[in-house]
Amino acid sequence: MNYTAIVIFIILAFVQGFVLITYKDTIPKPLKRWLAIFAIVMLLVAFGLMIYGFLMAANPNPS
Repeated sequence: MNYTAIVIFIILAFVQGFVLITYKDTIPKPLKRWLAIFAIVMLLVAFGLMIYGFLMAANPNPS
């Protein structure tokens, strides 16, 4: 299985979270709320994909 897209998604999720934290004072308040919700969802999916990747690396053939 090719994990390139998953790795790119994980990197982008963490970069988005970092940018939101560093520029939290300059982002307008209504936009900040929706970006934060979107970042939380992306980070949760990224952590889920990392766990899935670790489990598949430990046991690539479950049958």
